[in-house]
Amino acid sequence: MNYALELDRISCEFLSNSNQYEIYTAVGDTTLNVSQGEFVSVVGPTGCGKSTLLNVAAGLLKPSKGQVRVFGQPLNGLNTRAGYMFQAESLLPWRTALQNVMLGLEYHDISQKSAHELAMDWLTRVGLNRFANHYIHQLSGGMRKRVSLAQTLVLDPDIILMDEPLSALDIQTRQLMENEILDIWSKQKKAVLFITHDLDEAIAMSDRVVVLSAGPATHPIGDFVIDLQRPRNVAEIRHDPSYIHLHEQIWTVLRDEVLKGYRQQLSPTGETVP
Repeated sequence: MNYALELDRISCEFLSNSNQYEIYTAVGDTTLNVSQGEFVSVVGPTGCGKSTLLNVAAGLLKPSKGQVRVFGQPLNGLNTRAGYMFQAESLLPWRTALQNVMLGLEYHDISQKSAHELAMDWLTRVGLNRFANHYIHQLSGGMRKRVSLAQTLVLDPDIILMDEPLSALDIQTRQLMENEILDIWSKQKKAVLFITHDLDEAIAMSDRVVVLSAGPATHPIGDFVIDLQRPRNVAEIRHDPSYIHLHEQIWTVLRDEVLKGYRQQLSPTGETVP
């Protein structure tokens, strides 16, 4: 089977922060697949290596061992079929919302007229067409996340990589954004790899939830199919008995790893993922 994204027995090793003669294994022998049209979330303890896996998937980091395949082809260099929505804000403050969404298009040999039309179309889809000429400091946190989402999706990537993109938002805005992402995804059915520390968010949005162990050498210790009916409202679905049962199942696997990761961070000799 050709997956949209396949991490095959990936390991990532770095020089230790505390001892430059030691090797720290952030990710160890990890296999993770995402099919076309599938929404997969990855959860795990803080610092376990979730973002490291996403950087490998994006081609920003070459694994020490293993192979990455994109639609069956080995990945060498940047993953040009993926769009990456970062946790940290990456919008340029001297450009308007419209100009930020157009930015990626400007590097893809697209005419200014077409880039403008595509960017306006996506700003309309995320409900920001009236704010196209506003600068970033004039937008709320939720609006800036919508601009980032439009900036990622305007390039029409086959794979969407998201690194805790909503973690800084208040709960009400976050739930609105979660529903917006699901609505857009349901219409396009792209492959999504979504990194989050929020188990509720992972279950409410995903087709599958993959649980990672605490580091070092983080690896999947659980892979759960989320068979809740779609379309979903992320606030309402959390009252569904099936949702509650899934949460209990996944938390049983995740709980000990979260505690282990917490103890490692408190340890004076404990290491965190680079």
